[in-house]
Amino acid sequence: MQAHALDLIGDRWALLVVRELLLGPRRFGELRRGLPGVSANILTMRLVQMEEAGLLVPGYALTDAGRALWPMVREMCIWGAAQPGHDPRLFISPSALMLSMAAMWRAPEPLSLTVGFDVGERFVVTVDQGRYHVARGQGGDLAFAGATNRLAQVIYGPLTLAENLAAGGFAFAGDAALGQRFVDGFSLRRPLQPDLPF
Repeated sequence: MQAHALDLIGDRWALLVVRELLLGPRRFGELRRGLPGVSANILTMRLVQMEEAGLLVPGYALTDAGRALWPMVREMCIWGAAQPGHDPRLFISPSALMLSMAAMWRAPEPLSLTVGFDVGERFVVTVDQGRYHVARGQGGDLAFAGATNRLAQVIYGPLTLAENLAAGGFAFAGDAALGQRFVDGFSLRRPLQPDLPF
């Protein structure tokens, strides 16, 4: 079973394509922008293979089987962030940042609010009694805007929201105290607690 799964998604780009599509269909050019290291030929070949495997439908949208890979993407995000050599200065696509935040949310308190993000694409995060949901859209009680790498620093870095605002490089609208409570909900260094069957 593991070998068959790797035949379907073990290619270097397959799970990254899934990541870029988890928040909705994308055009070919949008996929290329989110995966700057892949050539057009390789991406085309991977998309065809993933469609043949039943992970995509024409138009670059995930099937149910493709969307079912979210737990794997989430756990790889958590695992990767804890490994030596993780470099937060490397390119982060808008989808990668939004899914990273979904993976790293630790719900410290029963917070309920909506937060808009403008990172070249628009997203809305809804937190309902600590439960986290992200979708494409706009609006919210709070709003963040800026480059993905800068906002990753704001979300995961050691500075408070007020200190980040003083440093500049992004925009924030809304109640700063509520914004700090939201930012406090993320941890880039979640402890790995494997649930081993042996």
